Amino acid sequence: MRVLFIGDIFGKPGRRLIQEKLHTLLQEYRIDFCIANIENAAAGFGVTPKIADQFLNSEIDLLTSGNHIWDKRGIIPYLAEQPRLLRPHNYPARTPGTGIYIGDTRCGVRIGVLNLQGRVFMPDIDCPFTIGLEAIDKIRKQTPIIVVDFHAEATSEKQAIGWYLDGRASAVIGTHTHVQTADERILPHGTAFITDIGMTGPHDSVIGSIPDLSIDRFLSQMPNRLEPASGNLKICGAVIEIDEKSGLAQSIERLNIPATL
Repeated sequence: MRVLFIGDIFGKPGRRLIQEKLHTLLQEYRIDFCIANIENAAAGFGVTPKIADQFLNSEIDLLTSGNHIWDKRGIIPYLAEQPRLLRPHNYPARTPGTGIYIGDTRCGVRIGVLNLQGRVFMPDIDCPFTIGLEAIDKIRKQTPIIVVDFHAEATSEKQAIGWYLDGRASAVIGTHTHVQTADERILPHGTAFITDIGMTGPHDSVIGSIPDLSIDRFLSQMPNRLEPASGNLKICGAVIEIDEKSGLAQSIERLNIPATL
């Protein structure tokens, strides 16, 4: 089976690109299940219930997130009601929402998805390594096919959890930094890994925002409002092929597709 994981969708430019290109992409790569990280979908910061519904009413099967999921307060009650929008599983248990999804793909195969968040240069929440492994052990009782979105800042932490979960998860996909890395591979025990799958949105930008606004923030150290850029739109992500019986990855293909194609 084949899973498409779409990198952080940034603002209206990213949403528009998905609306225009997703169907063709799913057909071209014969995708059975589509996951997208959408924590920056609302003008670059958070997501609203309306935007989440638009994604879920499209051909995206599941939404993942990260530390910016809390930026729009209206999403908090929505998280408690919508199991197809995940927040990082290693937030405290009393936090609204869930970080685990188990459901069926288009080809009728059971799949599990786990959303975790790193702690290096990020909020000091529960340990993603121990919490993640406990969650994977629970998911494996229902399916061996498990895709992990590890939303983290530090390359070292992302690579470490990839090796830690090698052979335990089908894929460990890094998100958050918006800069796609060129290290996609199958680890020795069969887990597909990439440090960061990048951003879906405007790449003539500073991780999605208008460059002049970001530069001014660095020069002035004032909290000016950042806004999404608009140039050089690209879809970034990865296609992972997974053996349905073992749950191990057979291949991972990094995607970096200009809007003009």
